[in-house]
Amino acid sequence: MTVTMMALYKEPADREKFEKHYFETHIPLVKKIPGLQKVEVSRFSGKSAPYYLMATLYFNNKDERKAGLGSPEGQATTDDLPNFADPSSVTIAFAEII
Repeated sequence: MTVTMMALYKEPADREKFEKHYFETHIPLVKKIPGLQKVEVSRFSGKSAPYYLMATLYFNNKDERKAGLGSPEGQATTDDLPNFADPSSVTIAFAEII
């Protein structure tokens, strides 16, 4: 069963700075996470959208997700978060695709 991790980001103070670091540094780190099958990034639109951006990381199963996120590569992505976003402005959610 495919499982996901979603990172939902609120509107950043500086979109240009956020996106430069996010796409040039953070996403390349994410792509190194062991067991990661795919990553998708979505930008929300509409004035009432509660979030600015969402990253969805896909894994084959919960064990691979836990191992990947707990790996040194997974930790590197967590450690990078304060370099482009206020950690309190990010919501992390886990889901199973049904």
